[in-house]
Amino acid sequence: MPPISLTLPARIALAAPLAFLSMVATPIVAAEQLFDDARFGVLTSLDSGRKENGVFLTGMLLTDPFGREQATGVEKALRPRLHVGGELSTTGETSQVYAGFSWTVPVTRNVFVEAGFGGALHDGSLDSGDDPQLGCRALFHEYVAAGVKLLGNWQLLAQAGHSSHANLCDGPNDGLTRAGLTVGYRF
Repeated sequence: MPPISLTLPARIALAAPLAFLSMVATPIVAAEQLFDDARFGVLTSLDSGRKENGVFLTGMLLTDPFGREQATGVEKALRPRLHVGGELSTTGETSQVYAGFSWTVPVTRNVFVEAGFGGALHDGSLDSGDDPQLGCRALFHEYVAAGVKLLGNWQLLAQAGHSSHANLCDGPNDGLTRAGLTVGYRF
């Protein structure tokens, strides 16, 4: 694998959520468990053109260092949770790890929508081959999801995510777009 070379905007996009988590989350969750939500599932590529083959195993952990669960009204929307996750290719395509901020909004008592934004690192092709050409190792990562609460603490989510460098580094920017289903458990 070639050495990782990151532009300044890419470094900031990747480092900001992780730095913020290390500064803020540790004192708040010291007396409690670190993560309050775990999700695992399967995704597939939605890219046209340089489409990836196979499926991607995905996992995400979420934490609430800003007290979102205790907030009410508009204040609840202003307090995101933090997430860390990854997608592992089952066929040698691009795998990635990511971290960032997530906002969850209830639609009904049992249905919710969610959006997240942050940074990702990947092991895919930068500028050659038949796979998506991603230009640099650090990418922006965003996702949207719609979920339903099941029995107990279980939930089922349909989600779609996208990673690209938003033309902030040299090279191609095919991006990665994937969607699928995850099962989650709220602790």
